[in-house]
Amino acid sequence: MLDSLIDFFTTYGSIAVFGVLLLCGFGLPIPEDITLVAGGVISSVACNVDGSFLQALNDCNEVHIMLLISMAGVLIGDSTMFFLGRIYGKRLLKVRFFSKIVTEKRYTWIQEKFAKHGFWLIFAARFMPGLRSPIFVVTGITRQVSYLKFLLTDGFAAIISVPVWVYLGFWGERQLSDLNLLDHYVKKGQYGIFAILGIAIVTLIIVWFIKKKINEKTSI
Repeated sequence: MLDSLIDFFTTYGSIAVFGVLLLCGFGLPIPEDITLVAGGVISSVACNVDGSFLQALNDCNEVHIMLLISMAGVLIGDSTMFFLGRIYGKRLLKVRFFSKIVTEKRYTWIQEKFAKHGFWLIFAARFMPGLRSPIFVVTGITRQVSYLKFLLTDGFAAIISVPVWVYLGFWGERQLSDLNLLDHYVKKGQYGIFAILGIAIVTLIIVWFIKKKINEKTSI
């Protein structure tokens, strides 16, 4: 799939990257991380700067522009799903396309998780390809979160993931003799992101637990 996306983006440019990422927000069955990596690859191809990866990263505007385009595609796609849910409410679920994305079972599950975890569910959704679109639609339907808070939460999660994939693609085109090896590094990147998230979640749980114990002692 990576090779196909690279060929497609090479032919149609950054607007194609934006378009595919936008459609990913609608549940297009194309991995977002692979799309971002392919965007990084073509930004390296378009860069005329020779030298090491770090030199090219410093001197090539193409990859940084690709990052901005990618962030825009990701956030606009997510925001569109949020607003569709917010504007049309549960009526949206009667439309065949959306009824397949947000089944009754998923709708109930997301509502339960959202009531329990709130903003953390929005944050986590960015790293859950199969559930991202349904979660954002249901978030809009519930009307429990303002768009600004939704955008800040989703944007913070995107800042963690999007640069990793774009710069990984840029690095791979510069440093690897065989782009097929990029699949290996994509998997490593996925594990790395999940590890960071896991550490962050455990840290927050520990901090919450310590604060709870301190409050219990001070209230006695």
